[in-house]
Amino acid sequence: MPGRPIVLGFLVRRGVAAVLMLAIVSFVTFSIFFLIPRAMGQTPEGMATRYVGRDATPAAIQAAVKRLHLDDPILVQYGRFAAGIVVGVDYSLGPRKAECPAPCFGFSFNNNQPVWPTLMDRLPATISLAAGAAVIWLFAGVSIGVISALRRGSAVDRSAMTIALAGVSLPIYFTGLVALAVFAYALGIFPGGGSYYPITQDPRQWFQALVLPWISLAFLYAALYARLTRAGMLETMGEDYIRTARAKGLPERTVVTKHALRATLTPILTIFGLDLGLLLGGAVLTESTFSIPGIGKLVIDAIRGNDLPVVLGVTLFAALFIVLANLIVDVLYAVVDPRVRVT
Repeated sequence: MPGRPIVLGFLVRRGVAAVLMLAIVSFVTFSIFFLIPRAMGQTPEGMATRYVGRDATPAAIQAAVKRLHLDDPILVQYGRFAAGIVVGVDYSLGPRKAECPAPCFGFSFNNNQPVWPTLMDRLPATISLAAGAAVIWLFAGVSIGVISALRRGSAVDRSAMTIALAGVSLPIYFTGLVALAVFAYALGIFPGGGSYYPITQDPRQWFQALVLPWISLAFLYAALYARLTRAGMLETMGEDYIRTARAKGLPERTVVTKHALRATLTPILTIFGLDLGLLLGGAVLTESTFSIPGIGKLVIDAIRGNDLPVVLGVTLFAALFIVLANLIVDVLYAVVDPRVRVT
């Protein structure tokens, strides 16, 4: 088929761009955690304390410097850092060595284990939270935005935009705590925080424990999507091709769904990909508020415990999801909007 080479070339170019972006992200992440502290005058010994704790002995600090090669030239350190992601790396733990297989996103010396398996253990909880909330906010936000645009100036429009303004303004830790106080602890309809169970162990408990986090997280994003959809629909409904479609006698439902809404979804798709990619890297506030053992909760615990490798690994992991989300969004553009060509 003649269109297949064009699509394949498009995917190859986007894939190469994604790989280059990941390389840039790895260098930026390395710079934040290693290069900038060195440029600001931080000594290898001072950097080593972030791995062994603030109360470590001088001997333990010197051992960490040698073990992590913090006294090597900065380019050598970055080369070892990047190679670890691709092929893995071994860490010396005194009389023995600890293997960190690829992809090595760091090694937690607090837990004596690689960061990647820890991320994989926490990922299902984060995916459960982000995917469920994404379905709710996308459906609710777009639907409310379309209805508000079609009934511009009505009581429905004003009420929806007032609620949307409240949703955008209220932080998740406020709405989450209010939801817990009312529906979990006062009314007892849903379980409280810390009641999450994996879906493989108890699907019913998994669903019940995530209802409040889903709604609380979706309330914030649905409000933003409703406002964006309304603005896009109001702009699109005044275009010439919309008037032409109506002049041809097409039903109003067809005009709205197949013409106006399809064009409006292009910027919505962009934001949705970025938001979902960011949440898959860890919904920090939501997971902390509801005590969900996901990646966001992991990074908060790592910051409190001064576990720098875990913080570094989560940063790289989140960046990976965002880059992949951008790649998927680029491909879906041509599906949502026929005016976009994959060339």
